Amino acid sequence: MINGAHVIIYSADAEADKAFFRDILQFPHVDAGHDWLIFKLPPSEVAVHPADDNDHHDLYLMCDDLEAEMARIEKAGVMCAVATEQRWGHLTHINLPGGGRLGLYQPKHERP
Repeated sequence: MINGAHVIIYSADAEADKAFFRDILQFPHVDAGHDWLIFKLPPSEVAVHPADDNDHHDLYLMCDDLEAEMARIEKAGVMCAVATEQRWGHLTHINLPGGGRLGLYQPKHERP
C-alpha cells in the first residue's frame, strides 16, 4: 500500500533553498545525514493536468488565508508576486533563493 509521497525540488542553490524551507516556511524536518534535510509537508493532494510535454511538475503550497501568509513571508524578507484571483483559488508565487518558484494559494475548491 502506498503510504506517502516524496517531492524533490532541484535547485541551483540547494543550501539556500533548504534554509528557506527551514527558516522562512518553518517546515519541520529531519537530517538524513550530512545535512541532507527532509521536510515534512502539510497534508497534500495531487492533480493531473493536460499538457503538451511530460516530465514537468509544479509544487503549489496551500493555505487558509493567502493575505495573512503573504504578510508573514514578506515580514521575513521574502517578496511574493502580486496575488491574482483564479477560478480555483487566490494565487501568488514565491521566488526561491536558488532560482526556482513555488505557487502559494488559498483554494476555492473542496479539499479531498
